[in-house]
Amino acid sequence: MTTALCWAISVVIFRHLGNSFSPLSLNLWKGALAITGLLLTLFMFNIPIVADQKDVLWLFLSGAIGIGIGDSAFFAALNRMCERTTLVLTETLSPIFTALLAIIWLSEWLSAFQWLAMGIILVGVDLVIRSRKGKKRTMDISWSGLNFAALSAICQAIGAVIGRDILTHSNIPVTTASLYRLAGGFILVIILLMITRQKWLPKEPKNLRVWKFLIIATTIGTFLAMILQTLAFKHAPAAIVQILFASSILFSLLFALMRGQTISKISFLGSMIAMLGVGIIFIS
Repeated sequence: MTTALCWAISVVIFRHLGNSFSPLSLNLWKGALAITGLLLTLFMFNIPIVADQKDVLWLFLSGAIGIGIGDSAFFAALNRMCERTTLVLTETLSPIFTALLAIIWLSEWLSAFQWLAMGIILVGVDLVIRSRKGKKRTMDISWSGLNFAALSAICQAIGAVIGRDILTHSNIPVTTASLYRLAGGFILVIILLMITRQKWLPKEPKNLRVWKFLIIATTIGTFLAMILQTLAFKHAPAAIVQILFASSILFSLLFALMRGQTISKISFLGSMIAMLGVGIIFIS
């Protein structure tokens, strides 16, 4: 839940930063800052950075897919839709994909109540989507946004399952594992930037306010959230972690209300139904 809160807070900031950064460049700089913070943490607390080569390669792959592609796709969706819609679509679809992949890859089967929770979550997501299809309502959903959100959810699921597999079969410290996952995503983003020849810097590179907000969002939503999420993967099934991560929807909804945004009754109902699905996880 703490990870979800961190992510929900940072998403609000990341959405505004999307006006200055491209999705890839935003992913690049947040990765660079988070990696710097993790390296400092490792040296300050004398945490081992060396790990088994095979584990490192798998963690690199987990980060390349889940962070390199997944977060870039998330930021692309965020540029096309509001943060609440993007979170609802991504963070509720991701547990579904994660559960299916975990069954295939890790043989982690969910209980009947947990599958019920999945179904309830999907109903909530469907209501949120339908609430924005009316012509009289503000449209904040686009097909390209939906596609990027779905891609992000799939990549998050793949990254989560691979990361969970390594963390449960090795003694690698959580902070070290987080570093290697972020490094894998960072390297892939650099490659994608070189291939696409996109700008690496924001539109106004000398604007200190942009960099200040980037540091804040990265510290909360990447540095802290990554460590907490990796810790969760070590102690709980991947699908359960992703389901609980979906509680960021509720926090996002509360932030929207605090900022005075208008929320339709159907959208509110859909969000609450999705959160009911998350709540069932705690009693199953």
